[in-house]
Parts: sequence; structure tokens; C-alpha cells
Amino acid sequence: MGLTLKPPFGRFILFAFMGGVGTLVHYAALILLVSEFGVDPILASTAGAVSGALVNYILNYRFTFNSSQLHRQALPKFLAIAGLGFVFNAALMWLAVRVLALHYLLGQIIATCLVLIWNYMGNRHWTFARG
Repeated sequence: MGLTLKPPFGRFILFAFMGGVGTLVHYAALILLVSEFGVDPILASTAGAVSGALVNYILNYRFTFNSSQLHRQALPKFLAIAGLGFVFNAALMWLAVRVLALHYLLGQIIATCLVLIWNYMGNRHWTFARG
């Protein structure tokens, strides 16, 4: 039972919203692990990122794409798209900051928008594609 929004723009908005939820989980885990349990911030951020990615997967599997695929098929694809998104983000940040000499926040905003589009298209057309 997925949410009903007019595709493709409505589904993109839902995907972006679900990404925001995953980001909140990431930051909540980071802050909790560092401030309450004294975990190293880098390790805590990694744990938060994994938590956020799993939340994103579950929300997108269930609501955004209403998938019926087996998790053993969909999850590895989702992680591959996310992994490439991570690499694209780093490359775009390098280009923005080192080559174009943009302020890092402007570079991150641009990278985030482009990676969001990449993640959506990859997940829509490959991870959760309907046969």
C-alpha cells in the first residue's frame, strides 16, 4: 500500500521527503551516540549514516515505490545506488571547491541536488523497477 501521488513529480517529492527522514535518523543517531555514549564522532557518523540508509530503504521500498521485490534483490541494488551517490557527492564537492573555487556550502547544495536526482532515477529505474 503505497502513498498516492501523481507520478513522476509526486513520487520524486515523496522520495526527497523520505530522504529527509533518513537524514534525521542519521543526525539523531550521531548526536545520541556522541553525547550520551561517548562514541567517537566519526564512528558515530558512520553508524548514523547506515541507520539513515536503512530507514531510507525501508521507507522507499514500502511507500515511495510500493515494491514487491524480495529484499535480497532490492537491498543490494539500493546500496549500490547509494554507494555511487556517495562517490558522486565527493567528486562534485571536489569539483566545486577545488576546481571552481565555490564556497563549500554552495558546493554541497549543488552536489546534494544532483545526487538526489541520481539516487531517485537509479532507484526508480533499477532498484525498484517493475518488470
